Amino acid sequence: MAYDPNNIFAKILRGEIPCIKVFEDDFTLAFLDIMPQAQGHTLVIPKAAAENLFDLDPAMAAALIRTTQKVAKAVKKAVNAEGVMVAQLNGAAAGQSVFHVHFHIIPRQGGIDLNLHARDQVDKDELQVIAEKIKAALG
Repeated sequence: MAYDPNNIFAKILRGEIPCIKVFEDDFTLAFLDIMPQAQGHTLVIPKAAAENLFDLDPAMAAALIRTTQKVAKAVKKAVNAEGVMVAQLNGAAAGQSVFHVHFHIIPRQGGIDLNLHARDQVDKDELQVIAEKIKAALG
């Protein structure tokens, strides 16, 4: 499948669709998932047109993992998580539903199940509160 420049993440990068941003640099963007599996569920995307990890330039992949690591530390601190699950899916058969390479940062607490993926949208005001905590944890 060829990269679709009209996927939702490409539109977010162009500013056509809003997001609740927690971090941005020259190469990457991190924002809260509006249908989170757990409080603080954050997505990290490269500012490059790549459908999956295999299409991503190695230098951009390095920038993406650096941001993922930095933001995951902040998410863990911000929501006082016991652990953090980091997921990256490649292809529909693997569960990828937005075909722009991205990492999921999902905070975890023992004994608490994850919400189903992409099922229930959370109020943007609630997400904004979490975003401010993550930004504060980033310093």
